[in-house]
Amino acid sequence: MPLYGAMQEFPLTTAHILGRMQRIYADSEVVTLREPDEVTRASYSEVADRAERLSAALAELGVGDGDRVATYSWNTQEHLEAYMAVPTMGAVLHTLNIRLFEEQLVYVANHAEDKVVLVDASLVKPLSKVADQLETVEHFVVVGEGAEAELPGQLDYEELLAAQEPGYDYPTLEENQAAALCYTSGTTGNPKGVLYSHRSTVLHAMGAGMAESIGASSADRILPIVPMFHANAWGLAHQAGLVGADLIMPSRFLQAEPLAKLIEEEKVTMAGGVPTVFMDVLRHADENDVDFSTLRKVTCGGSAVPLSLMQAFEERHGVYIEQAWGMTEMSPLGSIARPPEGTDDEDRKWDYRSSAGRINPLVEARIVADDGTEVDWDGEATGELEVRGPWIAAAYYRDDSDDKFDDGWLRTGDIASIDPRGFVRITDRAKDVIKSGGEWISSVELENEIMGHPDVAEAAVIAIPDERWSERPLACIVPEEGKEVSAESVREHLADRVAKWWLPDTYAVIDEVPKTSVGKFDKKVLRQRLEDGELETESAEEVPGASDRPSRARSGAVR
Repeated sequence: MPLYGAMQEFPLTTAHILGRMQRIYADSEVVTLREPDEVTRASYSEVADRAERLSAALAELGVGDGDRVATYSWNTQEHLEAYMAVPTMGAVLHTLNIRLFEEQLVYVANHAEDKVVLVDASLVKPLSKVADQLETVEHFVVVGEGAEAELPGQLDYEELLAAQEPGYDYPTLEENQAAALCYTSGTTGNPKGVLYSHRSTVLHAMGAGMAESIGASSADRILPIVPMFHANAWGLAHQAGLVGADLIMPSRFLQAEPLAKLIEEEKVTMAGGVPTVFMDVLRHADENDVDFSTLRKVTCGGSAVPLSLMQAFEERHGVYIEQAWGMTEMSPLGSIARPPEGTDDEDRKWDYRSSAGRINPLVEARIVADDGTEVDWDGEATGELEVRGPWIAAAYYRDDSDDKFDDGWLRTGDIASIDPRGFVRITDRAKDVIKSGGEWISSVELENEIMGHPDVAEAAVIAIPDERWSERPLACIVPEEGKEVSAESVREHLADRVAKWWLPDTYAVIDEVPKTSVGKFDKKVLRQRLEDGELETESAEEVPGASDRPSRARSGAVR
């Protein structure tokens, strides 16, 4: 008969994080960039006081247990107040993605049955276009001034808070109650809702905060560039509240110059965001005298981080970029690419750093082959990556489809291998992998190598039909500003970097790579443009000795 530990019952809820902000780390601060040369500052104790007032105001508006309160906002102090207040009062925080198409925005707000929407003044105008279609919303609360439109019966955020007293009596919650709701970016079909519990939120903050993971501490000043409407801002806000790190909020100023200035002037020590943002920051830093001396680490994810980006930041600016991998369904952290201790060989270090990383504590993973069998962790065998753990979704919110869930495991849709030390290497998304002559070609690896070309800003690789090989890779390239890139120069750059038969035979120069609402490459748009004959492509001249698989591509897009 098993013995059971006699431990105290201690529910893991956001009340614990808020309590630490209010009492233990009262002097930590939140800095928000309001205008290019204007910031505001608030201590954690002030933020906690305002969160109490917000909870009281929402209760007066009729918000009760389980009601959804939406935010339509940038990364700001007020958004942090909602992060803390809404779930801690027993309601559910629904972070609306401000980059969704109008019909998707309407869909997710109605699907979630949002009751109140907190909206940044700068975003009132786009929200006003669909406000009358939001069927369950009873109140719009506007944060800030200068809105260019009005919402039905809108209320003022500061006026609501001013009418309340501090000291809201938060209820005792169960740890498995819902805390937050976030929808996937919806690249195919309608977005899917992921409902996070209090327990998963706290455990994710603890797991991500470990030294072996993202590893924040009270000495850090964190700049979350990743939006707070996307997968909990990777848990950075909750981590900061738990350990007392300062938060530096960029609001709507996500361009390279204001971000670099914010890092320099606010002495940021940690930052998190997608590769495309840091590509722009790198170009700005290369052309200007920027002091990144306080920035000890950047956590980068959302899409594969080009090796060239990591190397350039480290060599030219002394900034360590660390690749992370995860998904909205995973809260989102799954792995961190940090080389094992004792790895002395430089090439081997970069090999580890360019992987998706070592599986995070409390996350379990497996690789499943097409026939449903589990494959070995040998670093070679590939299949679909599946994961499970205490902060990983078991189902979608109000959605009976179960094709993403496999007997307690989340099917990620990533094709990957895992080595004996638990490092994941993702070779492609299942929908993006290219099968040429019966062999797989990784579009992700090709993209990373192409973006190492000095004149290439971005690159996306998709499949193009081929009569002989079924599919061949088509490289869609965005040149650096003021540069010209030829197919031959890219092919020569790749010749000794990838397998010979991986070399693209066809290229297209484009103005930009289409991106999803959260900054990932949206290859379905490129595939549609190819199908519609809208991509102007060229074939590369043969590079001597470079390819033993000449392609005979046929498509309406090839000229």
